[in-house]
Order: sequence, then C-alpha cells, then structure tokens
Amino acid sequence: MPTSDKNVFRKEGIVLEALPATHFRVKLDDGKEINAHLSGKMRMYRIKILPGDRITVEMSPYDDERGRIVYRAK
Repeated sequence: MPTSDKNVFRKEGIVLEALPATHFRVKLDDGKEINAHLSGKMRMYRIKILPGDRITVEMSPYDDERGRIVYRAK
C-alpha cells in the first residue's frame, strides 16, 4: 500500500486495549506504547480490531505518541 505522504513511517505492534471512539492502546515491536485510531478505509469497510490483534500503524515523525491503524494482520 503506497502512502501519499513521504514523512509517514510504518511500525508493527499488538493491540493491548480498545478505547472509546475507535481508539486503541498499542504496544509496538520496539516496546513503546502509543494511542492509535482507525484509518478511514478501515472504518468504511468495518474491519474489526480486537485486543491481541497484530496491526500496522502509520506514524508521523513529529508526534511519536499517536498513530493511525492502517492494516490488521491475519
């Protein structure tokens, strides 16, 4: 999946907790915990995310505490 913004980078992690309004607490593979929300396409296609799911998160280089969930691994 190509991204339109070159400053965005992707990391993988595991969902720890589901929060209200499609926000999630995610533990990245490097050990850091962040807050992440669902991307628009995942909301549009109603892809469900549960604690324990393996996901891919897009993050901005300016804020390393928040991200956007763009993919759920099978």
